[in-house]
Amino acid sequence: MKSVTLYTKPDCSLCASVEDVIAQVARRRRFRLTRRNILDDPYDHEQYREAIPVVLVDGTEIARYRLTAFQLEAALDAP
Repeated sequence: MKSVTLYTKPDCSLCASVEDVIAQVARRRRFRLTRRNILDDPYDHEQYREAIPVVLVDGTEIARYRLTAFQLEAALDAP
């Protein structure tokens, strides 16, 4: 099963939009979702600061700031 990681933080409007897309795809596809609040980890905060949301599939970044269902589904279908 593929793993999706969303780097986010509270009160992030772009993050909410990306979470909506992930939820939409989750109704059709199976994957493990991990949400990482960048404020909880100094390394994550240093890495991403204002560059959120960031979405990874199996450890590979597929989107930053915005995500479409097509992008996520294509990444989930990739070998």
